Amino acid sequence: MLGRLNHVAIATRDAVKAAKIYGAAFGAEISEAVPLPEHGVTTVFATLPNTKIEFIEPLGEASPIAKFLERNADGGIHHLCYEVVDIIASRDTLVKEGARVLGDGVPKIGAHGKPVLFLHPKDFSGALVEIEQA
Repeated sequence: MLGRLNHVAIATRDAVKAAKIYGAAFGAEISEAVPLPEHGVTTVFATLPNTKIEFIEPLGEASPIAKFLERNADGGIHHLCYEVVDIIASRDTLVKEGARVLGDGVPKIGAHGKPVLFLHPKDFSGALVEIEQA
């Protein structure tokens, strides 16, 4: 059911600044900053040969990333994103197996312009998991 690891997301107070070190130190291609109001974040991607790193910063005071940064002042890994072939079938299978989908269970459009869902970290050994339609 799960496809490849699409990206690892790192929460930070300044996504552009955080991404620049990946460009300088590792030669990664760095994207432009993209605000995603529906998710309450601004994203910047560093593209590596085998995956991407997504830097996310709060977009507004109600951002869920703001709360994460209150608990983790220096930032840190926020979530892992895996690709799935069929996000609805994957969601239904995960729920049947006892996983909890965050929010209303309806996929929203994510940073790559594709449907995404988030799964409760308590069901995945403390890791927040995002699934993205491949």
